[in-house]
Amino acid sequence: MLSPKRTKFKKQHRGRTTGRAYRNNTITFGSYALQSLEAGWITSRQIEATRRTITRSLKRGGKLWITIFPDKPITARAAESRMGSGKGAVSYWVSVVKPGTILFELGGVSNELAQAAMNVASYKLPIKTKFIIREIPL
Repeated sequence: MLSPKRTKFKKQHRGRTTGRAYRNNTITFGSYALQSLEAGWITSRQIEATRRTITRSLKRGGKLWITIFPDKPITARAAESRMGSGKGAVSYWVSVVKPGTILFELGGVSNELAQAAMNVASYKLPIKTKFIIREIPL
C-alpha cells in the first residue's frame, strides 16, 4: 500500500471537501486519463486495487501513471473504547480528491483498450469518474 515515508505531523484534521481542483486537472503524462467528477477520499487500498485492475486489463502493455498519493492520515479509535483520552491512532491513509482531479493516466495503448481498462477501474473507486482523452497528441 502507498503511504508517506514521514510526515511533519502525525495526525490531521478532516478538512473541507468543497470546490473544484485547480491543480492536477489536466492530462500531463499520457494520452488518456480517469478524471473525478465528485469530491471524496480515496484510500491507499482503493488506489492499489484500481492499479492492479488497470494493469491486468491492459495485459501489462502501455504505461500507467498514478497522479494521486495518499498523504492524509485517518485515525480511528479502538472498538468499544470510552470517550476522551485523546485522538485515536492512525488507521489508514487517504488522498483528498476534488472534482476535476486526474487520478490515473495511460499511454501507449489504443483508445478502445484504454477506455475499457478505465471503465473497469472506475468500479473500484468510491467516486464518480469519467474517461477523458488528451486534446493535443503527444
